[in-house]
Amino acid sequence: MKLPSTGIVKYHVKLKFEVDGLVEKADIIGAIFGQTEGLLGPEMNLNELQKVSKVGRIEVNVDTRSNMAKGDAVIPMSTDISTAALIAAAIESIDKVGPFQAKFGLSGIDDIRAIKKKVIVDRAKKIVQEWATKTISEGEEMLKDVYDASKPGKLTAFGKAQLACGTGVFDSDWIILVEGRADVINLLRAGFDNAIAIEGAKIDETIIKLTDGKKVIAFLDGDRAGDLILKELHGVVNIDKVLRAPTGREVEECTPLEIAEILKEGMLFAGANGQEGRVIIPQQQQTERRQNTKRDRQEQGMGEEREIQVNSGGPSITVSEDNADILSAVKEVYPQINETLEAVVLDGSMKILLKVPVSDVVKKLDRIEGAKMLVLDGIVTQRLVDAADKVGIEYIVGHRTADLKKSTDVRVRTFGDMGINN
Repeated sequence: MKLPSTGIVKYHVKLKFEVDGLVEKADIIGAIFGQTEGLLGPEMNLNELQKVSKVGRIEVNVDTRSNMAKGDAVIPMSTDISTAALIAAAIESIDKVGPFQAKFGLSGIDDIRAIKKKVIVDRAKKIVQEWATKTISEGEEMLKDVYDASKPGKLTAFGKAQLACGTGVFDSDWIILVEGRADVINLLRAGFDNAIAIEGAKIDETIIKLTDGKKVIAFLDGDRAGDLILKELHGVVNIDKVLRAPTGREVEECTPLEIAEILKEGMLFAGANGQEGRVIIPQQQQTERRQNTKRDRQEQGMGEEREIQVNSGGPSITVSEDNADILSAVKEVYPQINETLEAVVLDGSMKILLKVPVSDVVKKLDRIEGAKMLVLDGIVTQRLVDAADKVGIEYIVGHRTADLKKSTDVRVRTFGDMGINN
C-alpha cells in the first residue's frame, strides 16, 4: 500500500485486520481510536498523541468480499520504539468493529530512519557513479589517447563477397592484397589496417573496384600457392609492387616485426608517411633481374626471321588450324616465360620486340611498332585484348582467359588450346 506522507516520522506501525461483516474505512479508524482509549493511560491516547504530532494520519485500505472485510492500516509515529510497540499491542487487542467480530494483527514496524539511510546511501552511490562516468581527469584522457593509438585496427568485410579487410581500406590511397582472413588479422596486429583478403584463387570483382585508382601492393605467401595467386592477380589487377613472405612461410606466420620490415619497402614505394614513392629492390630480386636481362639479350640474339600470316577474327579454333610458324614460335617462347610472370611481344617475323613483366604490358604496348603477337605468363583479360587491338596485335597467347565480352579482331588462345602443357 502507499505509505502516508507526514512530517518527521520515526516508525510505521503496519497492521492487518479481518472483520466478519461489511465495514468501511471510517469504521476501522473509529475502532482503533475508540477501543484503545484509556487502555494505556491518557498520555498514550491516540487522540492526544495526534495533537502533539506524535502520531500522524492513519491510512486504511479495506477490501470487502462475501460479507467480510479485509485490509491493512499504517500508523506513522514519531514516539520512541517502546511507545510504538505498546500502541501496536493495544490495537491487536481490538476484537470488534461495530457489531462485527474482528481480528487485528501486527505486520511489522518499519524504522523509517533506516529506510531513509538506505535511500540516502543508494543515492550517494548513484551520484558518485554519475560523476565518475562524466568526469575523467586530464591524466586519464592522455592515457586513453595513447591506448587508442596503440590498439590494432578493426576487422571488417567489404563488398558483396564480404571479403575480410581492415577498416583502413575504405579511405587509404594504397591497398595491401593478401591471401586470406588470417593474413588480414596478422597485419592488423602489426599496425596495418589497409589490407584486404583475396580469399581464393579466383579474384573477385570487388578487388578490381576497390583497387581502381589506388596504389596496390601484393603481399603473398612465400610458397607455390602464392606464385599461382600472383599469376591470377597480374591478369586482373594493376599491381604496383609485389612483396613475399620468407620462402616456405605464410604471411599469417610472420611476426609483427617481420611484417613491418617487409612492408617498409611497400610503404616507401607507396609514398606513405610523407615520403616520395620509390622502389627498394632486395638483393634476391636484383640478382633475378640481372639474370633476366642476360636471358633477354640471349633471346634477342637467337631470334630467327619468319613470315607470319594471321587470320583475323573468329572464335577459338583447334590446334590443327594454328599456323605452323605461330605454333613453333609459341613453343619456343613458352619455356622462357613460364613461371616468370613476364610477357613477350613479337613482330611479324617472330622476332622479340619487347620482354616485360606482365603488370607492365598495357603501359608498354603503345610505345612499340610492328607488334603482331603477345605471349604472356598470365591471364588474358579484356583490358589486355583492347590494348593489343589498338596497336595492331593479332594474336595473344596466355595460360587462361578471363570473361571476354567485347569482340575484336585479336585472336585469343591459351597454351592448352595449342597443345602446350602449362
